[in-house]
Formats: sequence, structure tokens, C-alpha cells
Amino acid sequence: MAPNKQVEFVSVVVPVYNEEGCLQELIDRTGKVLKESGKRFEFILIDDGSRDSSPEIMRRASMAHPEVISCILNRNYGQHSAIMAGFSLVRGDLVITLDADLQNPPEEIPNLIRAAEEGNDVVGTVRQKRKDSLFRRAASKVVNRIAQKATGVKMNDYGCMLRAYRRHVVDAMLQCNERSTFIPVLGNSFARNTCEIPVAHAERAVGESKYSLWKLINLQFNLLTCMTTAPLRMLTYFGMLSAFCGFLLSLYIVARRIIDGDSWTAGGVFTLFAVLFVFTGVQMVGIGMIGEYIGRIYTDVRNRPRYFIEEIIRSDGGDNAAGK
Repeated sequence: MAPNKQVEFVSVVVPVYNEEGCLQELIDRTGKVLKESGKRFEFILIDDGSRDSSPEIMRRASMAHPEVISCILNRNYGQHSAIMAGFSLVRGDLVITLDADLQNPPEEIPNLIRAAEEGNDVVGTVRQKRKDSLFRRAASKVVNRIAQKATGVKMNDYGCMLRAYRRHVVDAMLQCNERSTFIPVLGNSFARNTCEIPVAHAERAVGESKYSLWKLINLQFNLLTCMTTAPLRMLTYFGMLSAFCGFLLSLYIVARRIIDGDSWTAGGVFTLFAVLFVFTGVQMVGIGMIGEYIGRIYTDVRNRPRYFIEEIIRSDGGDNAAGK
């Protein structure tokens, strides 16, 4: 374990998307916890293209409290891009990310600070007695397994955004220019020491999850392809296995042709079609997977901003800025 590193300044980054029902409670509870911690702090709220009154609530909070900074993006870019926008504004030596829906209680923040002061560069969390649906829990297990293989860092809950990062880890993440980013995995790749601590998990007090079934499926596929090239490697192995099975099948067909004559081969037409369809399906999956990776290369080569900051609001009047 690394030597104790005292935390002097804490930055809390929260992406916000249509959370008007619980946003004020989040601001109040988080501010109370940070004040009680005795640390210098800043509370950065990132509006990710909300269509409700969330930006107005953020604006009022920033004008009333100098430690609250509101960052307004021009449209919805997704949770991870919004967090990266927040990272570009942080000043603290410890950066904590938190969801706005209050399922991860802000009261857990002091526990993350203590774990970071024990010498950890990244502090992950494991949600206890999760209140999510069975599908969400199953999807999280799949992502966790893939992330463990991709990074070589064994953590049990990569899906929980209540996490703490030392400033040098955040600075390293900001130097990465890929458009598709999975922050917990990216952060771990720059960390020397990591740990996980148990945290409470609550049901959503207001509203519903922003992730529908289709969005969750897209998210899992997106995370899979942005973290590793393992799917391409698996397709290669499966293609080799299919080719070997096809070779064995051809030997079998030739042998039966010699033994049973023409009568058997005429009866095996549908079997051959079934095998052909299987191989064709494998090829189509492979082409689609390759296309996904080529599409990511195309997106990165264009080098367009992963987010655009429309406005930054502080109690001193704020300033307008364009973000990457």
C-alpha cells in the first residue's frame, strides 16, 4: 500500500439529465456532507442537455453558493462525456463522481475520501442490496467480467459511478482523445493502487431510469467494443472452429457418398443448407463487428469534440466557453 496521502481539496462531479425532481435535494445533501468533511471543496454540476427545469435549478444553486459550479452542455452527449466535461473544470486533488438520481447516497463521500487518503489512486464502490431490476444486475455482471479481462484490474462493480480518482489519474484521462469512453475502466488503466469499498444503494425517489432496455443493450455493446478488441479475437477463434467443423463435415459427406452412393447425397441437401446458413450467419456477425470498429476509427479520425460547453455558471457571473 502506498503511503498516506492527505486530501486537501475535493471536487465532486455530477452529470445531470432531466433530474428536476431530486436535483435540489442532491445539492442540499451533497453540500452538507462536503461542509462537514472539513475539506475545501467544489461541486460541479454538468447539465447533459436536460429538457426539464434542471438547468434553472443548477443556475440558482450556482448563484447562491460560490462552491457550486454549473456547466451547461449544448445537447445530450451521454453520461461519460458529461463527466469528462466536468473533469476539464476540476481543481481538487481528489475528484469524486456521483449520479444525480440519489441512488448512491452522497453521505458515502467521506468513506471515499478516507479510502483515498490510505494511498489509493482510484476508489471504486460495490453497491450493497441493489434496488435495480434483474436485467440491470445481470448486465452489470457481464460488463464487470469484460472490464476485468480488459484491464487486468479485478473490481466487482464497474457500473457504479460513485467513485474517487486522484488528480493525476483525471489529468491522464483528459489526455485521451477517443470519443467512446468508459471512465471506470479508463481510470483504472492509469492507477497504481486501487480498492473497492461497500456503499449503500437506494431506490430512485423520483422519476424513472433514463436507460430503457434498448439503451441498456446498446450501452453494453458500446462498452464492450470501446474497451477491448476481444470480440474480434473471439470471432477469429470461432471462424477457425467453424472451418474445422466444415472440413470434418466434408470428409463425412465424401465418405457417405462412397459408401451409400447418390441416394444419400440427395437426401442431405437440407442439412447442407442448414450448415451453410450457420456459416453465413457467422460471416455476417463478423462483418458487423468489424464495421463497428471501423466506425469508431472513422469517428476518432474526424476528431470532433466529444462535448461542447455552452455556458459555465459561477456566483461571480460565470463565463462562456467551448469545450472539447
